[in-house]
Amino acid sequence: MTAFGKLIRTTAFRLTLVYLFLFALFAASLLGYFAWNTRRLITEQITTTVNAEIGEISDIFGRRGLRGLVLTIENRALRPGANLYLVTTPAGQAIAGNVGSLAPGVMATTGWSETDYRRLDEQDTADHRALLRVTELSSGFRLLIGRDLEERRRLFGIVANAAQWSVLIVVVLGLGGGIFVARRVLRRIDAMTGTTQRIMAGDLSGRLPVGRSGDELDRLAENLNAMLERIEALMMGLKEVSDNIAHDLKTPLTRLRNRAEEALAKSGSEAEYRGALERTIEESDGLIRTFNALLMIARAESGQARGNMDNFDAADVANGIHELYEPLAEDDGMTLHVKTEPAPLHGNRELISQALANLVENAIKYGKPVVAPQPLGADAVAKAPSKEILIEARRIGDQVQLSVTDHGPGIPPADRKHAVERFVRLEASRTQPGSGLGLSLASAVATLHGGDLRLGDAYPGLTATLAIPALSAHDGVAAQTHDVPQKVA
Repeated sequence: MTAFGKLIRTTAFRLTLVYLFLFALFAASLLGYFAWNTRRLITEQITTTVNAEIGEISDIFGRRGLRGLVLTIENRALRPGANLYLVTTPAGQAIAGNVGSLAPGVMATTGWSETDYRRLDEQDTADHRALLRVTELSSGFRLLIGRDLEERRRLFGIVANAAQWSVLIVVVLGLGGGIFVARRVLRRIDAMTGTTQRIMAGDLSGRLPVGRSGDELDRLAENLNAMLERIEALMMGLKEVSDNIAHDLKTPLTRLRNRAEEALAKSGSEAEYRGALERTIEESDGLIRTFNALLMIARAESGQARGNMDNFDAADVANGIHELYEPLAEDDGMTLHVKTEPAPLHGNRELISQALANLVENAIKYGKPVVAPQPLGADAVAKAPSKEILIEARRIGDQVQLSVTDHGPGIPPADRKHAVERFVRLEASRTQPGSGLGLSLASAVATLHGGDLRLGDAYPGLTATLAIPALSAHDGVAAQTHDVPQKVA
């Protein structure tokens, strides 16, 4: 397709043609209305002048008779640019005036008429147009007074000529403006098309160009760029997940196979076979938990869990998690506390419970305080590091915050963004069992609910907070049963 063909097929050019037609029609209608009103105004002025003059001359005829009428008509007929005057006898013979000829039958009918005429003093034989009135006087005499319509025709011609040029200028400027706008829009569309073709070819880093005008195309490009960024992030996440699954799951699967081979090769008694099977089952359970965590993250990121959302109180979730994990914390020498206040929200209770459970498990695993060498003395007990883990549920402004605070080594600020990625395990946690999916799931759940996961300092320790938009007060809080979350490392 040629460049001109693409140009005339653009929506901008077609809209320009439509607006141009409407504007030209409006301009022509406006000028036509102006010409019609001008014509009507001139006609009214003529009729007013003629009526006044007929009344005046009829009064002169009544006072001074035929002689006075003839003298008056002859005097007025000699004035420059005078009206048309004609006086005839009852037999139709002209006795005074400046009209040389009229259309047949004009003097036979009284009243207004528009007809062709020729003056007495004109050398040519061309006829002119006039608006005139014939009045019958006493004794059968007839008086004609009229006005040439040349002025009206000339003024109408001026308006018609102006209308033609105006429409022509409107069409030329409209087409020029339409071509300019269409070419500008077409360049931007072509730029967007080129970018989309590169993206379809596999270059997900491409972005649509955004101008500085802030028009609808810029807003569309900004929204599409945001969508492309999200798609790129998901694709990168998918690639990272695939790579991480290939690396992180290869080791436990290999270990599982080696143990099975070892059991077949070396085990001889029923107790040895049972021990090998128990270790195999334990390793399989770890793999199942990892895949369950990946499925829950996928559900959260794809938005599938939005169909199971309801109203509930986050304080109930926090209390349920405290009750579930308090014995586990005590077994590890930690103390688990809870502090709640009414915090209604709308969401998927199962996923939020699971996310909070992951934060508590991480605090129990990695939140043990680092014991530094202490000088012997009376203050040694007072300076012992805290082994307390605090679960909080509270409403702050328009957000509900579910937080877990420990007093362990924490996460360095430089590693916090990296810590929420899938299968990421920092150096301090590599000796602990787990798959590195706990914080990733918590972050995905927070994003699903329109919030985020925040990692902050507890001085010392770490505070992990799920910040989720709160439920408005008039929506109420639906009573919910406690959900027992699955454990995800």
